Amino acid sequence: MIPERTRLWWTLFLCIASVTCAGTCTTDLEAAEKKRAFVNAKLLPIDGAEIAEGTLLIEGSRIIAIGPRDQVVIPADAETIDCTGKVLMPGLICTHSHIGGVGAADSSGPIQPGVRVGDSINVRDSGFKRALAGGLTTLNIMPGSGHLISGQTVYVKLRFGDGIPASVDSIAYRRDDGQWLGGLKMANGTNSMKEPPFPQTRGKSAFLVREQYIKAREYMAKVRAASGDMTKLPARDLHLECLAEAMEGRRIVHHHTHRHDDIMTVLRLAEEFGFRVVLHHVSEGWKVADQIAAAGAPCSIILVDSPGGKLEAKNLILRNGKVLEDAGVKVAFHTDDWITDSRYFFRMAALGVRAGMSREVALRGLTLSGAEMLDLDRQVGSLTPGKDADFIVLSGDPLSIYSKVEQTWVEGKVAFDRSNPSDRLYAVGGFGAGHDQSPYFCCFGQ
Repeated sequence: MIPERTRLWWTLFLCIASVTCAGTCTTDLEAAEKKRAFVNAKLLPIDGAEIAEGTLLIEGSRIIAIGPRDQVVIPADAETIDCTGKVLMPGLICTHSHIGGVGAADSSGPIQPGVRVGDSINVRDSGFKRALAGGLTTLNIMPGSGHLISGQTVYVKLRFGDGIPASVDSIAYRRDDGQWLGGLKMANGTNSMKEPPFPQTRGKSAFLVREQYIKAREYMAKVRAASGDMTKLPARDLHLECLAEAMEGRRIVHHHTHRHDDIMTVLRLAEEFGFRVVLHHVSEGWKVADQIAAAGAPCSIILVDSPGGKLEAKNLILRNGKVLEDAGVKVAFHTDDWITDSRYFFRMAALGVRAGMSREVALRGLTLSGAEMLDLDRQVGSLTPGKDADFIVLSGDPLSIYSKVEQTWVEGKVAFDRSNPSDRLYAVGGFGAGHDQSPYFCCFGQ
């Protein structure tokens, strides 16, 4: 119990603080609801036509209006920000990233769906600042591809506007039940073919996956048959629970696959067990584009303009995106950071357009298509009223090599500003840009 005298002192202090704040400062709630109008900008809404000279109006963390400058009414209490000569577009969405020092499944076995990559993420990793410098605002952080099933991914929003978050809990998207929102990482091909207990052939790889999904079916049948009776429930199995979520459509499978025969195996398994799948990489997707389209499977692709990498990717061509687009496949891009540094994500779309993709689909592949592949399109991916105020300010056209990300806004707050020297460091590199901690010296920096 608080002593009476102490309680009186606290009451007096709070009263004084309340009066002082009322006269001189803005409350947190008022700050959160601040209106800002970004005017005279070229706007790329993604879900609509480009606007040559437009206004983007946000209130707090949400977009409330967008349109030509003579069609958006700016409230009298709104802060006006002149963006003449700038380009505004939605924050970029990477459907496949490995930043944060991730680690999930280990060498004990090839199938470990119950492991959560989120439990290994270091939010102080410099990769997050590099991602913001590249205009990225939402990431699907994945385990590696050295297992048939390497664990659960986590979708994160880069909420760095108030400084470094305390933990992954501060940046993770949430399901309705409060749990982290994410998918399931699977892979096939040579990455997961190793010494036992890992498979050594493609046929055995598919067998092991099929075997575990059948076990998950049987497990869930027992759970349903128990009808909530604790005495009849099977022993809880986190691995099988996760596979059941995938089969029930509550967890999207993000599947690493390169060769055309491996792609067809994934489609076969997805049809057999009913899980929703996003095909990642698909280096030879252009060989089976019609089959991918018929299966309704979206593709998250990566385009690189230098040779090297794994043998399975030797047939990757820059026209991959164009062929998939022409076949009617939904296409998004990813960085696979560090494969492509997050600061150069725009190059994916630029290379795609250079090889024949339409500008519209390529830009959508950096934003809205990725949001749709993560089931986040109601919240992010376009400059749409009601969605989160996640957007970037560019110095020029997004597909020009000369354009720079000047600012990255996340939920209505500046998370990256190139004019800030500490932020610029992560954009251009230099001493300290890749170091998450610096040693202590008494005269360091003097």
